[in-house]
Amino acid sequence: MGGPGDPPEGTPEGAPGGAEDEYRSVVFDESFVRAARLQEYSARERMSDHTPAVRRRPPLRRGGLSRQALALVLLIALAFGTAIYMGVRHPYQTPQTQQPVEPLRMTDIPLAPQGKVPGAADPEYLYAHSPAAQFDVGAEGIPLPAVRRTAHFSDSQVVAALSTAKDYIVASSLYPEVLTGGQAHPVRALLDPGQLDQFDESFGHPAADGRHAPTGWLVRFDPTRAELADREIRVQGSLQAAETDSATLEVTADHTFVYALKPTGSAAGAPASLFTVRRELQFRFSRDDLRLHQVQLVVSYAQAGPLSCAEDSASRFRPLLAGQTAGAGGPAGTDPYATGSATALCGSLAPSALPRVWRPWCGGRGCGGRGAVAAGVAAVVRWPRV
Repeated sequence: MGGPGDPPEGTPEGAPGGAEDEYRSVVFDESFVRAARLQEYSARERMSDHTPAVRRRPPLRRGGLSRQALALVLLIALAFGTAIYMGVRHPYQTPQTQQPVEPLRMTDIPLAPQGKVPGAADPEYLYAHSPAAQFDVGAEGIPLPAVRRTAHFSDSQVVAALSTAKDYIVASSLYPEVLTGGQAHPVRALLDPGQLDQFDESFGHPAADGRHAPTGWLVRFDPTRAELADREIRVQGSLQAAETDSATLEVTADHTFVYALKPTGSAAGAPASLFTVRRELQFRFSRDDLRLHQVQLVVSYAQAGPLSCAEDSASRFRPLLAGQTAGAGGPAGTDPYATGSATALCGSLAPSALPRVWRPWCGGRGCGGRGAVAAGVAAVVRWPRV
């Protein structure tokens, strides 16, 4: 016999097992009831003038954010944080620790001439009769080599290292305002911030200690003694780049600079002489240095002359000019008991490094007689080398 809700002849075959079986899977809990959009009026309410049997309930307002909104907020915050992180950190930066910046180690060796410094009124004549006759002028003498990528640095990064090293060499060796004007900012602006304290100490308190000599950072002359006789400085040398580890590039520079100098304030036709500086520099670049166009100068080795060994060349070069000699005296004494001091060095400038300047031999008294000028043509007997 069927239940009170079943037909008299029982539940048909294949039909649902009554209302109870039909809604057995539905759970009418409190949250389900509260979430219903339609609500049936109570019997008391239906006895009133309410025509419809149900009413529409306003949607529930839950406190706080939904799960979808919270996930969206977290996603936006994550994207914003990633953008800031990628902007601060270089995209190719490796996770290893940044190496500390090494201080510059410098060596300056003055070269003293064995006799008088040769000179001539025309700087071009001096260049043409010197070992610098085939040198290029200015920055043209600092060409970039053929570039190849390394294991951890791209072609563009190697080019950036070479170009930045060249910019430093040009600023520290060719800028007139640096050579004789006493300016150092064009050079300082290219240094890694880790070396700025040493640089400032070198110019604030110069010392020949292998760490704080201004002439280890750049080339500059004593402006009270010499000035440029020709701004077309002769240059020859080379640049080479190599990878030292996965985070560091090194550039080695070896260049010879030849300057035409004359006494400060002298007339236009005053004799000029040549001053030679051989600079061997070693630069180091981190990935941040490449991105910020700055260098770490770790080694500076320079030979310069003609200079006097008795004079201090740490702060400025005080060149010997045309007709001058080195005179007596040697480099400053070295105290082997002193700590942190550098050995004072001085070399001899080979005669082959000087220009071949010739002058007429005058017979008799003065330059008259057989060596005199006849009919506007110079009668030169012979041209002994100075």
